[in-house]
Amino acid sequence: MYKTCIYCHRSLGENESVENFPVGRRLAFDADKGRLWVVCDNCRRWNLTPLEERWEAIEECERYFRDTTIRYSTDQIGLARLREGLDLVRIGRPQRPEFAAWRYGRQFMRRRFVRVARDLGVAAAAVAAHVIGVNAILWFVWMGAKRRVVVRVAAADGKRLPVAADDLKEVRLVTTETPEGWGLSVPYRTGIMEIEPWRSFADTEGDTAVLVGPTAVRAAGKLLPKVNTYGGSGGQVRDAVGLIEQAGGPERLYRKAAREEGYVTTAVFDKDASIIRSMHPQVRLALEMAAHEEAERRALEEELKELEQDWRDAEVIAAIADRLVVPEEVEEWIRQHR
Repeated sequence: MYKTCIYCHRSLGENESVENFPVGRRLAFDADKGRLWVVCDNCRRWNLTPLEERWEAIEECERYFRDTTIRYSTDQIGLARLREGLDLVRIGRPQRPEFAAWRYGRQFMRRRFVRVARDLGVAAAAVAAHVIGVNAILWFVWMGAKRRVVVRVAAADGKRLPVAADDLKEVRLVTTETPEGWGLSVPYRTGIMEIEPWRSFADTEGDTAVLVGPTAVRAAGKLLPKVNTYGGSGGQVRDAVGLIEQAGGPERLYRKAAREEGYVTTAVFDKDASIIRSMHPQVRLALEMAAHEEAERRALEEELKELEQDWRDAEVIAAIADRLVVPEEVEEWIRQHR
């Protein structure tokens, strides 16, 4: 049972209500599909819980949701707050726009607020530095921030690739000859400073890796929140959902964005349409949302494969056990009349 967000690595908190899953202050659950998420209070991202820790907790959440009188709900999505302070988000069978608004709306709006506040702080610091004449120090801090490692993504061989803030402007979608038809070109740093407290900063050496398949999807899920630092408005979230629907699903959206330049390029940044930062804001948001949905779909497919294998193993054991108590002559009669 994990206790930290898999995206920002902050603590998910605890609750005293759900005995089978005492992690998190906001839980979202879909009883029909058997999904349970912990919503991080810091980054507002939804963490899909492990399969083996899910079913009893979902039953508890469903029971608590029905018992509480302090709740708000639409036809398909409901929100309830328990006395202990735990928030429960109950997912029915919503259309994608409604679900996206609940899942991503607050996350993107909060991200925009934080970034604007940060930009105002930087502007104020720049003005103060100019007044007191310490522009050289400010320049040094700015250059250091550009070389700070903001995320580490995994390559196909498991190698961790450190990506600095300055590298994000070169992350791009490319076409490939793989079955997916697209890949993610990721610049990364080959060396990290070894002297404390500078271990989170990269040196000037760098290289580029092209990630494909599930590796690219996982990398996109980590990189895109760093690119989409301004988040998005409610209208942009709706437009992003519309792009996913038009493309026919998350996987097809990436293929479309990699192949059709006019589909993604803005009027201002039209030098290289493959660079994700030069894409329309709603396209970037759609790619981020699609990365999370595609990663969860792949994870659920793996769970179903494991369940199918468990079922087959159980069937073999059951067949052996049945034969142990059935006389051989009965087995022979069954074979003859089958």
